[in-house]
Amino acid sequence: MSTLAQKILVVGGNGFVGSAVCKMALARGMEVTSISSSGKPYKTPQGHTPAWVERVEWRKADAMNPDSYADILPGVDAVVHTVGTLLDNTQYKQRMQEGDILGFIKSLAGRGGPPPEGQRSAYDILNYESAVRVCEAFVASKPVSGLTRVRPFIYVSAEDVNRPIVPVRYLETKREAEKRIEEIVRDHSQYKGVYIRPSLIYHPHIRPMTTIPATIFDVSARIHNAVPTYIPMPSSVLRWLGTSVFPNATDQTPSALNSMANLLSIPPIHVDHLAEAICISLDPAKDIRGVVGVRDMRQLIGLSQTGPEESAANT
Repeated sequence: MSTLAQKILVVGGNGFVGSAVCKMALARGMEVTSISSSGKPYKTPQGHTPAWVERVEWRKADAMNPDSYADILPGVDAVVHTVGTLLDNTQYKQRMQEGDILGFIKSLAGRGGPPPEGQRSAYDILNYESAVRVCEAFVASKPVSGLTRVRPFIYVSAEDVNRPIVPVRYLETKREAEKRIEEIVRDHSQYKGVYIRPSLIYHPHIRPMTTIPATIFDVSARIHNAVPTYIPMPSSVLRWLGTSVFPNATDQTPSALNSMANLLSIPPIHVDHLAEAICISLDPAKDIRGVVGVRDMRQLIGLSQTGPEESAANT
């Protein structure tokens, strides 16, 4: 295996996805620094501190304020941005961590409409602006002597699988961030953008409430994958309706029926497999750029397109 990035910065390293990236990167021999608004080390939902946590440098910083982390950027080979929100009301994250299904459903029911005029939404701040600010600062940083290879900025985006349960603005801010990041790195040959698009992310122990839907949609995806394409399936019918019958959700976003079709046909991904794919994307020999979907991730980590995610399902 070729040498992976030696030192990375994880934005949001004490979160659900970010902590998995930190753990996987350490296992692959990288040095890891995490920044977050609290600066607190990762703890499990039960309040435990895993052994790997002490090997991460935990820093308090504001992604929107590059001065708070500018000193870190020259010394890292790559940045992985894992901060984001599924709902404009970010309290749902606490409900998921606690396994509070009723509270999470209430968060979905009370997701509300757009913010008052002149007020930025959590979607705009966390999904778009925080990523763009960090990317701008990363590109503007001058690498320390010895860092000569292309430096990736990895942005954890999303597959379109959540609508209409989740507002369309979630997907739009993800796509807008991808577009802006690509514009930033395009004019800098020493940088590249990688846009990781997971589907439903699950973990049976850290996020137990994700296990049942992940099992259902994994079975659905395997059935859809096994059936010949000439046989109508729920996903193909929904996709046809969303393309030919019902109007787009917005000028840039297709009907939510397309999202429902994706949910039925794209398999969920274990958070550890997501983290592994992100770390493999850091390998300069593979020169991975642009969008990386779930099927691409499964190929990167050696999973079949039809088999269950056995190795991580029990971790």
